[in-house]
Amino acid sequence: MADFKIIEREGSRLVKVVLNNETVRTESGALHYMRGTITMQTQTPSAGGFLKSLATGENIFRPTYTGTGELYLEPSLSGYHILELAGEEWILDRGAYWASDGSVEVSIERNKLLTGLAGGEGLFQTKVKGRGQVVMVAQGPVEAVELRGERLVVDGNFAIARTGALNYKVEKATKSVVGSMTSGEFLVNVFEGNGTVLIAPVPYWQVLLLRQVAAAAARTAS
Repeated sequence: MADFKIIEREGSRLVKVVLNNETVRTESGALHYMRGTITMQTQTPSAGGFLKSLATGENIFRPTYTGTGELYLEPSLSGYHILELAGEEWILDRGAYWASDGSVEVSIERNKLLTGLAGGEGLFQTKVKGRGQVVMVAQGPVEAVELRGERLVVDGNFAIARTGALNYKVEKATKSVVGSMTSGEFLVNVFEGNGTVLIAPVPYWQVLLLRQVAAAAARTAS
């Protein structure tokens, strides 16, 4: 399998992929540059696949890169997270998919109508399964929350992925509409069952800002 690494340079982050006669898939437009003997190929989708893309809003033009060499993906001020698949299935937040081993199957998961519309995730999300690595876009450091028949409530879009066996829905923050509105948290994402949820609650820009404030305070104190 290909070797994926996250590299940090001057506050931005990018993904480096080392190929040894292997194949990887990336999101459309993710390529920064590549070196070595690597061939890029974009498969023309079927008519059904094209119609599904129009209905779901998911990009079906995800190129593959095959050969030996190094592949560098576009840098970002946010971050990335590498997910190791060992045969299980994961559902990714909309826009979270960035790249994966060629052995990983990438498809679409359909949410319930009200959950998809109310939760902001849309009716469809990206589903990955198989064995290999998957790179996801993450706004900050990722925390894995393990659920053992429990209930997890997450505000906003902090949850970036969940295992496929978990039940996912959107609920009002409190039982009454007035209570939800006055609490400042009208709708929340709810995960229940046995599995794992990946959350990224603290964005990297906030971590950087805190570091700068701490450094300024230290200079003032000295």
